[in-house]
Amino acid sequence: MIESREPLISVIVPVYNGQCYLAGCIESIEHQTYKNLEIIIVNDGSTDSTGALCDHMQAVYDNVRVLKLEDRGVSAARNAGMEAAEGEFITFVDADDRILPDMIRRLYDCLVKTDSDVAGCRFFLWRSEEEWQRTTGATSAAAVEKATRRLEVQKADELGKDVLRADKPETQIKIYNADSYLREELLRGNSRCWSKLYRRAVTEKVRFRENITIGEDLLFLVQMLPHVNAIAELPYAGYGYYQNPAGTIQRKFTPRYMDQITCWQLAREEILRMDERLDAQVTALWMTGIMLTAGKIAMLPREEWDECQEYIRVCWESLKKAMKIHGAYGRLSMGYRVKTMMFRLFPQLYLLLYHMHKHAD
Repeated sequence: MIESREPLISVIVPVYNGQCYLAGCIESIEHQTYKNLEIIIVNDGSTDSTGALCDHMQAVYDNVRVLKLEDRGVSAARNAGMEAAEGEFITFVDADDRILPDMIRRLYDCLVKTDSDVAGCRFFLWRSEEEWQRTTGATSAAAVEKATRRLEVQKADELGKDVLRADKPETQIKIYNADSYLREELLRGNSRCWSKLYRRAVTEKVRFRENITIGEDLLFLVQMLPHVNAIAELPYAGYGYYQNPAGTIQRKFTPRYMDQITCWQLAREEILRMDERLDAQVTALWMTGIMLTAGKIAMLPREEWDECQEYIRVCWESLKKAMKIHGAYGRLSMGYRVKTMMFRLFPQLYLLLYHMHKHAD
């Protein structure tokens, strides 16, 4: 381990079948300008050559440790990493992503300067090695900012612009208390656990829910909020999010995708304990998750719909319940209002029309 007067930071990297991209991720961490790092790779039951690659990197780098789990999921992998971490600060990097050389340095300096418990930054999208080199090789931040905006706008289009909006570029660090962070960041789309640096004293009080495979970041942050005094957000985009074609959002519907609904139900319960006035806003996000799930089912081949009738029923009943919450429906975009009403009244017809529309594109 390199000698340093600066505190140790633990970087937790969960991986499952990451033989094609793990090395690039670890190299981006090793190249950080902040040097006092321990890298904890959690190999969660990989069936490809990831295990051998982990062992190789542990042999090459003296600050790399490898933990092994038996395919328990990303939440269990992150929890195992936190249990093993020795650093005073903790950050998460997904194995198919990469970080710019000064990301951890900037987050650490921001956290210390603002006396915050958490410091976060923006992220940018990359899809290929060529795009990574082109974006990160820019002499200015313009290319990274452009990529950041592109991903934010894309996500806004997916969820409805007045549910998750793409903010204009900012130039100053923003400091939030727990309440303002919940309202101005978390409920506006910044619900990712990565691209953030945490004081270990905060992460020790919360763990990822291991029975949730979608939205585990959201629940982690919601449950963390009562334990934080201040959270800082940098306008700098230092985290490179790889749009993996095999990633969760790109995959076809499976029963695990129902976690999209469950996570917002659980988050809503937690948030209402903090502030009941947020019910309409949170329920609108829950409704959006329901419709995204229904859309995933609709994209399946029609011969598979019979096997999904129970999931369709859960979507329909959840939406029916959510629409009873005063003010929630009105917070949706016009497009989502039409979708939710159509699905509420004619669920099978909505799925058919959605299926025909998407497969016609």
